[in-house]
Amino acid sequence: MFYRLMKMIVAPMLRIFFRPWMEGAENIPDEGPAIIASNHLSFSDSFFLPALMKRRVTFIAKAEYFNTPGLKGKLTAAFFKGVGQLPVDRSGVRGAGEAAIRSAIAVIDRGELFGVYPEGTRSPDGKLYRGKVGGLARVALQTGAPVIPVAMIDTEKVQPPGQVIPSFGIRPGIRIGRPLDFSRYQGMENDRFILRSVTDEVMYEIMRLSGQEYVDIYATAAKRQIAEEKKRADAERRAEQRAERAAEKAAEKEKQAAEKAEAAEQESGEKEPGDS
Repeated sequence: MFYRLMKMIVAPMLRIFFRPWMEGAENIPDEGPAIIASNHLSFSDSFFLPALMKRRVTFIAKAEYFNTPGLKGKLTAAFFKGVGQLPVDRSGVRGAGEAAIRSAIAVIDRGELFGVYPEGTRSPDGKLYRGKVGGLARVALQTGAPVIPVAMIDTEKVQPPGQVIPSFGIRPGIRIGRPLDFSRYQGMENDRFILRSVTDEVMYEIMRLSGQEYVDIYATAAKRQIAEEKKRADAERRAEQRAERAAEKAAEKEKQAAEKAEAAEQESGEKEPGDS
């Protein structure tokens, strides 16, 4: 029900206010299972991608989005259900990754579309980062479902990281590539080198479709680096500000000392005629 409401209400609004475009829609099969592998630039990807696709796409999302208490938590849960996302524990507890893979396989077994962001998180700076080995490749090899690479275009300009209200006047897009067949690796889903090869091939196609600069590190590591650089830059800026304030105080003291010395000299000069 939530998904139908989203398609009936949110999708038309996005088309009116943002006029998003789509290329390669013919690469999405009218029926049958497939894996939609997309880059992840913005929170708004979760709006535009399901809204513009004719078929329902089911993604996995962290469980916190579904079990947060209060009115805000209920609204958040309703939204993620509405855009076709399943709750999965990403806290790192043992078995959480397997649970996510089982959920994905169940979607494929029903003959539906399963969506995944191979980077594992949003890009912090618009670049394309290394795909994570595991979910995407294992689901593809275990099910035999084709992988369809997708590039979100300019959604980070509509809603940059940290920005709540989207920016209007920007026309985002979706570019869909041809399905990738990995049947040649059937039965090799436990070979980590094969999983890396499959993941890298998908990421290459996403890079080709999106035109993004590729960075061969994980986005989570990039986020840590950016946070550390920001922390270091903030510390340097605060140190510079303290040095400037100290220099200003020192200059003020020198000025006051000079004024005091000048006043003393003037006072001494005024007393000399009277003493003679």
